[in-house]
Amino acid sequence: MTAAPATDIKSIDKILARHPRSETAALVNILHDLQAEFGFLAEKVLRRAAVYIGVPQVQLFRVVTFYEGFHLKPRGKHICTVCVGTACHVRGASKLVDHIERQFKVSVGNTTNDMQLTLESVNCVGACALGPLVMIDGSYHGNMSASKLDKILKPLKRK
Repeated sequence: MTAAPATDIKSIDKILARHPRSETAALVNILHDLQAEFGFLAEKVLRRAAVYIGVPQVQLFRVVTFYEGFHLKPRGKHICTVCVGTACHVRGASKLVDHIERQFKVSVGNTTNDMQLTLESVNCVGACALGPLVMIDGSYHGNMSASKLDKILKPLKRK
């Protein structure tokens, strides 16, 4: 597996210094900035932020695990999200998930060993008429089939 970006103390402190010390109101903004820099929120980063803000580390973990936008594990260069809500499910979303898992040797919620792709599922994106729906790096692809999906994902697959 490719190593995650370096999270040295100086890099963490540089980001923290942009925010008021001991300011719990800035907690979410601090977490956003740290994740934007490092790609995810490693334990080392959260420990340092907790000390800087002056809160128990568990408080940061509560926030990070409450919001789906925060990630505790490294993510891939590309994010593939499959809607598995009712409308998408009845139109074959689970088959698409299985297809991606086989093609990229990755399970939902995980990242490929080469850090190219993270596979996620969501319960609904509110585009039911387009189901089954797959999002690749934030772009919506509706009425998806395995063959359409192969064409979209082919450039993402490393040889």
